[in-house]
Amino acid sequence: MVFIECEAPPDHFADYKTLVPSTREGIGPKEDSVAKSVVTPERFAKGRTFDEYVKYAGSPENLAREGFGSYYADGGSIGTARRNNSAVLRERYARTRLSDQQAAAIKWLAAQPNGPAKILVVSEDWSSDCRRDVPALARLAEAGGLELRIFNRDGKKILGTRRPDPAAHPDGNHDIVLEFLNAKNGGEWASVPIVVIYTKDFQELHRYIEYPAIYHKDYIRGHQQSARPGETEAQTKERGQREFVAMQGSPFFDVWASAGIDEILSALFEKLTVKR
Repeated sequence: MVFIECEAPPDHFADYKTLVPSTREGIGPKEDSVAKSVVTPERFAKGRTFDEYVKYAGSPENLAREGFGSYYADGGSIGTARRNNSAVLRERYARTRLSDQQAAAIKWLAAQPNGPAKILVVSEDWSSDCRRDVPALARLAEAGGLELRIFNRDGKKILGTRRPDPAAHPDGNHDIVLEFLNAKNGGEWASVPIVVIYTKDFQELHRYIEYPAIYHKDYIRGHQQSARPGETEAQTKERGQREFVAMQGSPFFDVWASAGIDEILSALFEKLTVKR
């Protein structure tokens, strides 16, 4: 398998030596989220199933959209030619299996009153986090009988700012993104994947954004991208990218995919059983 990825520097240009494991502050449903949400039943129905999304990933329509190239100094993305990641998504789906405990957990949760029934995902296939988590989410939806719908984040042009303006790029889904911004370490920006779990009546139960808490990506990527003694800038970039690609093919990528599912299941159990 070939993984191609040139994602954001750690914590959007923070010094990795000063980073601590990311907190998940701000990632959770707000009390008034249902009344104001742009995710209506009609909007949700417009998303793609996983099979449709995989086919779309290799389509001329998708490949004509900008992919991720690098970042501006303020954290906005710079576009480049998009790669066909449909085979990667298929392979990750084929190799992904829920554990017996995970399968039993989602079935139990789905059977509860006001349990999870729908999963909304905002994804871009150039993202390693999306390629890792979206196939696992498809398995989760299948095991629990949940309805999964996947939306692009961007339209033809990649998001060039940390915070989207839906009016500037109406061909994307930036209004959904704006409702579910990533918030950590005092900052707020658009990340993928965005995963939102709903009841059958679109009551928000949980949101999961970017990667599981156990995966200290900012710290790891910061180390990979830091210069080693005697390296030129080009050598540092090449080595850092090589290490990142190797990591995506390692068992640890599967560990983090499973951890994301565990994190979601645990949060849903807490939501449904702990009275607030």
